[in-house]
Amino acid sequence: MTANALMSLRAAPSRLRQARRQLLETGELADGLLDPRLQASWLRSRAFGLTPEGRAQGVPHASAAQLARSLEQRRALLAQARPVMEFVADQVKASDSLVILADPQGMLLHALGDDGFADKAARVALRPGAVWLEQWRGSNAIGTALADGRPVVINGAEHFLERNGFLTCAAAPIADSSGALLGVLDISGDRRGYHPHTLGLARSAARMIEHQLFQARHGSGLVLRLHARPEGLDTVTEGLLALADDGVILGANGLGLEWLSLNSAALGRCTVEAALGLSMQTLLGDGLLAQPRQLQRADGSLLSGRLDGARPRARAAVSVPAVSSPAVSALTALPARSALPDAVVPSSDALSALDTGDAGVQGLLSRARRVLGKPIALLLQGESGVGKELLARACHQSGPRRNGPFVAINCAALPESLIEAELFGYRPGAFTGALKEGAPGLLRQAHGGTLFLDEIGDMPLALQARLLRVLQERQVSPLGGGPAVAVDFALICASHRRLRDEVESQRFREDLYYRINGLSLLIPPLRQRSDFATLVERLLKDAEPTRKLSVAPELLAALGAHPWPGNLRQLANVLRTCCALLDGAEAQIDWSHLPDDIAEDLNAAAQATRAAALPPLTPAVDSALDLRLQSSRCVQQALALAQGNRSEAARRLGVSRNTLYRKMREAGLEPEQGGGFE
Repeated sequence: MTANALMSLRAAPSRLRQARRQLLETGELADGLLDPRLQASWLRSRAFGLTPEGRAQGVPHASAAQLARSLEQRRALLAQARPVMEFVADQVKASDSLVILADPQGMLLHALGDDGFADKAARVALRPGAVWLEQWRGSNAIGTALADGRPVVINGAEHFLERNGFLTCAAAPIADSSGALLGVLDISGDRRGYHPHTLGLARSAARMIEHQLFQARHGSGLVLRLHARPEGLDTVTEGLLALADDGVILGANGLGLEWLSLNSAALGRCTVEAALGLSMQTLLGDGLLAQPRQLQRADGSLLSGRLDGARPRARAAVSVPAVSSPAVSALTALPARSALPDAVVPSSDALSALDTGDAGVQGLLSRARRVLGKPIALLLQGESGVGKELLARACHQSGPRRNGPFVAINCAALPESLIEAELFGYRPGAFTGALKEGAPGLLRQAHGGTLFLDEIGDMPLALQARLLRVLQERQVSPLGGGPAVAVDFALICASHRRLRDEVESQRFREDLYYRINGLSLLIPPLRQRSDFATLVERLLKDAEPTRKLSVAPELLAALGAHPWPGNLRQLANVLRTCCALLDGAEAQIDWSHLPDDIAEDLNAAAQATRAAALPPLTPAVDSALDLRLQSSRCVQQALALAQGNRSEAARRLGVSRNTLYRKMREAGLEPEQGGGFE
């Protein structure tokens, strides 16, 4: 949508006042008063419990240490964004403006602009470290652009909170080459300086950042550049496609997808032949390499294209049939690869698919990739449920042994009396109950592939000695005698225990520890990861691949603050249960879909947070008034958590509706006439 089109949708001040009054009085908005996007944003803000004249309680603001961690996690984005922000800041200099970069969670990371206006903006926390999601700040350009994924202008009184009405803000989302949201570029200023071209400047800046990120990630590979005119190639208005040597489209910028009428779900699946009718052999052998030529799209229109780069890259090991362009948009989206690691990531293999934007996970994926195919054992450590086996399988599927077997053994699950036979195999008649034909054992079954020993810290000491001998000699001797059999496998071990402590306690052999600890990777627990929202989106796709589901924003925030002792496994189980409790027509998970134990934990945490934010009672208040005040607070908190639903609030408080109504009257929260009193 152009800036001019947006201008035509700007509501007159009288309509804004009318809409605000109607929303406050009825909780609803009549169609036609506001632009539909602004109307939807105001209704979301109201549903979050915000009031135009009020301030949200408990608004999160990062400490200096937390902001430093976020800056480190987004260092690749910042490296490309800072020069663009400096350019934009120079264009709007002396206009009482700030250029701001925010992350996908709405946290402001970096700001440049006029010092005088920066001081004024700081009064409403428009500064690095503050979080500007709609649930905390109401309708605003950063939060609204994150909520619906599109560029937007929020000007003056269009802000839901009246205290932000002095601002005019234009924001545009920034996505990486896999389509994952990386953040938002925003230009904020004094509303008296509003200009319709500011949104165009913000969109252009976001496009420039995306262009630079694409080049940093894919510039050393095969890149197909597209534009309606040959003169548009090598400008920020060109479409970009990263190609594998077999023509699979590995990544694209927004314009590249737009030129070919594709969406991000096609990445890693669609081929350039399906999209343009030209094979890679034709492209490479037809003089297109470093030479512009005309290309025909599916609708018959022409584009100018040029293929750059000479180093082909392989795509994922799993072969995916080519699909025709009309069918591409219906494909289920592959897991998003989000924030970029420092190095260029290879094609969208299983390890790349685990990258959902957390800097710590990106680092361990990068280190794991560097030892694939080398005789170096991997040791994965971390709490139960963090995804150790998932990472082990991804390493196998991304390495040179991907076509061999992946044999996973849980050392804690096998009975001690059987683990030796299961691992090493046995000859016929080796022991009572043995199969008459014997068994080769799991170690031999892993020959040519990968052996994954999960919870190796629970392996009995006697078997640790036998395993060490196998790893040293690369031969397995079955129980009951017989010749040793050579084995060749990549070794990955995992444990939720800290094996170094187990060694010091003499519960684990020191020599075996150093044999399996070629490269140790500590997988962070869920509570320490910064990619919670992306993980939820991924797990929902896994649980319901044929439906597009989401989580209510308030609930998503509460889930993100939960400690998750069971980590990813626990979160996945909770989301699967929520999906099962959805009605057929429902597409959003809310509080009513939660298992009771999780709902109880989240409600207790929310009440504790709200109670901590309330001002302390003064000593001058007598004990009777003290109890009434506490009761009033509990009622208000329950109503806020239930979003005004009194039956739900009564259920949360564990009282009848009549009792709730009586407490509301005592607290001065008189319900409307006919509101259900008995």
